[in-house]
Amino acid sequence: MRFYGGMSAGVVNTGDAAIASGGGYRMIRSELLQALAKECPDMRSEEIERVVDVFFDEIAKRLADGGRVELRGFGAFSTRDRDPRKGRNPRTGETVEVPGKRVPYFKAGKEMRVRLNAD
Repeated sequence: MRFYGGMSAGVVNTGDAAIASGGGYRMIRSELLQALAKECPDMRSEEIERVVDVFFDEIAKRLADGGRVELRGFGAFSTRDRDPRKGRNPRTGETVEVPGKRVPYFKAGKEMRVRLNAD
């Protein structure tokens, strides 16, 4: 799998910063920035941070507009509608109306699924 721009993608284990979670590792934003800085030593950290900000902002804007973002080999981001429903206040047990809403959804691409299930 590759990011656009030729950087290889994969699980980045930053040593002590990696946190075991469900058999894998979680990566927080600062670890992503560190991994990108390591892959792109000629870019300043401010430039890398700006690229990451723009990347996520553009995905969020497209989803907010009702669109879809497809990254070949990685997956597709979209939204799904949730119907209004009746919920329950856990403190009082009172029934409350929960309004309908849109929620983000991610579907992994074929290359990602193959990579995740490789032995």
